[in-house]
Amino acid sequence: RLKMMRAGARQYVVARPLYSEESFSEEHEKVYRRHKTMLDHIKQYFRCDAKRAKNAALSLLPVIGWMKIYRIKEWLFSDIVSGISTGLVAVLQGLAYCLLASLPPWYGLFAAFFPVIIYFFLGTSRHMSVGPFPVLCLMIGSVVTRLVPDEGPAANITGWEGLTRDEQRVLVASSLTFLVGIMQLAMGILQVGFVVMYLSDTLVSGFTTAAAIHILVSQLKFVLGLQVPGISGPLSLIYTLEIIFNKITSSNVCDIVISLVIMVVVFLVKELNDRFKSKLPVPIPIEVIMTVIACGVSYGFDFKTRYGIDVVGQIPRGYEPPVAPDLRIFQETAMEAFPMAIVGFAVAFSVAKVYSIKHDYTIDGNQELIAFGVSNIFGASFKAFAASTALSRSAVQESTGGKTQVAGLISAIIVMIVTLAIGYLLEPLPKSVLGAVVIINLKGMLMQFREIPYLWRRDRPDCVVWVVTCFAAILLGLDLGLAVGLGVELICVVLRVQFPRCSVLANIKGTDIYKDRKDYFSIDEPEGVKIFRIPSPIFFANMDFFRNKLVEALGFNPLRVLKKRNKALSKIRKLLKKGDLQWTSVSVICSESEEDSNTEELDQPVDFKDLPARIDWNCGLPANIVVPSVEIHSLVLDFAAVSFLDISGLKGLKTLLKELIRVEVEVYIVACDPYILEKLHNCCFFDEEVKPSMFFLTLHDAVLHILEKHPDSSFLDQLQLSDSFGQTCVAVINATKHTNEFLYISLGHQSLDPGNVLQVIEG
Repeated sequence: RLKMMRAGARQYVVARPLYSEESFSEEHEKVYRRHKTMLDHIKQYFRCDAKRAKNAALSLLPVIGWMKIYRIKEWLFSDIVSGISTGLVAVLQGLAYCLLASLPPWYGLFAAFFPVIIYFFLGTSRHMSVGPFPVLCLMIGSVVTRLVPDEGPAANITGWEGLTRDEQRVLVASSLTFLVGIMQLAMGILQVGFVVMYLSDTLVSGFTTAAAIHILVSQLKFVLGLQVPGISGPLSLIYTLEIIFNKITSSNVCDIVISLVIMVVVFLVKELNDRFKSKLPVPIPIEVIMTVIACGVSYGFDFKTRYGIDVVGQIPRGYEPPVAPDLRIFQETAMEAFPMAIVGFAVAFSVAKVYSIKHDYTIDGNQELIAFGVSNIFGASFKAFAASTALSRSAVQESTGGKTQVAGLISAIIVMIVTLAIGYLLEPLPKSVLGAVVIINLKGMLMQFREIPYLWRRDRPDCVVWVVTCFAAILLGLDLGLAVGLGVELICVVLRVQFPRCSVLANIKGTDIYKDRKDYFSIDEPEGVKIFRIPSPIFFANMDFFRNKLVEALGFNPLRVLKKRNKALSKIRKLLKKGDLQWTSVSVICSESEEDSNTEELDQPVDFKDLPARIDWNCGLPANIVVPSVEIHSLVLDFAAVSFLDISGLKGLKTLLKELIRVEVEVYIVACDPYILEKLHNCCFFDEEVKPSMFFLTLHDAVLHILEKHPDSSFLDQLQLSDSFGQTCVAVINATKHTNEFLYISLGHQSLDPGNVLQVIEG
């Protein structure tokens, strides 16, 4: 017998009573748990004690938590090195990304400073670098150019009189950022940080890829040295490309050469950084090096005067006084502000989550919303634009050894030094250098196109979401594209739930396991039993689909069968009354037939009370009466994957069960969630026809119960399990007529007639 054991196989034998939900609840007492009411939740939310006040303070000021465990000797030097490296990159990216927002470059330094200070106190991520994010900058730029276009009059907003075009644009950007901050802060206070979960990785990937293409096109005018007006709205990318191609013969050759040199050198060094990152103590800050060289060369050869190159120009020293937002701009930009709030938070939270998992600490989504909300409100007051995080900048902060947001604070100090003291050194920097730096940093986002073949092979609905989101954002703009992508994503989710893959199950020979009968060879179906699995919630949208799939699996429509039977019964009664039928002990004999014109309700239960005996509907009927045959006597519905049931689904399910019961099909529901079962009781689901006794604990319990009522010896012989001694045959028997319990009896490697097992046990 040991030779028959599979190598390494672990086996078990279970002996227990057969359980329905009722019998299990009678034998095993449940713990009573009082469910909290809405009033209880409100009281708990507003209750305050010392412990809760302390936890609230630590939650609102996460800096307290990680500063208490800060290791000065081990972490401080790493944070300083990381902060200096990140600060240099932040200065360059602040200037470069500011061009995407259609603002004067030095305002990017404000966006790289003020939000970082606030996030230091309120943020929960220790490695994320807060500041300008190219996608967010581009979304801001589209609003700015819509309200204050390059050519033509600005929007009719009171209070703009006497302001220059740049000042109007700065006011639009800061007011929009203030509104974004209010939205993020409100979502954080209301604890709705979960909204970011509706943006799947696939959707974000497609959206950021489209944003990368928008960014690439927007920087072509700087790389080529062309004057191209900012265009926003649907098809803006197409119109921009049209203008660029019309003016391409007027490109500045010097700008093109500078951009190409910068891009080639930066690309090569970045590849070296990636290849030798394990050997390099700190990645080579090639963007900063090339920027310094470009500034020196531009200043030495006077590129602006000699070659007509557009440079950064005068950078004012110091910070500007705070300014109040314009409420009229709130009204004009509310529709664009919400997707910006979501996108900025979603990207930042995704990056923060990656580093929190890598370094084993937790982040709080709602606190992150509060941190970014306050950061944007504070930054907008000092004319900064909306902040999130740049993937490359956060990578620098983490890879150079940053341990905490002390590195972020030091990077903000570096930005402050540039703003207050040495900003003038960047004045001769060509804008084509900034454009080249932006374009070369798009590599990661543009390479996301490689995901399309993988998604198509693995998950086509996700591939559709990616492609539709990407192309919608390219053609319609980032705000509308995001809305379209979110809509397509939700439609895909609804369709997956509305049209699930239902299946008919069968027993795997020798086990208590049931699988899709289409997937396996060695399976058995009990005669007259159908096991149907529903792999999704049952609700108003998929109830009809579920019914149709069940009818298809059964091979008959219970309502049609019921109506046919009632119609036939009415006709038989009529013929009996007229004496055209004779009832014998074995059959009904017809002497004459006639058409029936009865119009009674045909969907009521079949009633035999005024007939001498019940009618066997599967036998031949008189008077050429034809009723569809029903080949099964039991139906088992597997509810293991049904997570919820709404009122519409509940009503539809009850109607379907009644129809099946009325055509003499016994229905059993197995593995039902306790909360669904409780809901059925609360909603008066049960009556004289639909009874709680139809619910069983497991699928195997229900099948064994059916086999007790409708014995199928060929199937019983196949109910085999394994024990530690090798292959065994488990027979399910009525061990004692008094207790009516089922036992699993190990009988060795042989097949016995279940009717003789009792003798073996007694022996």
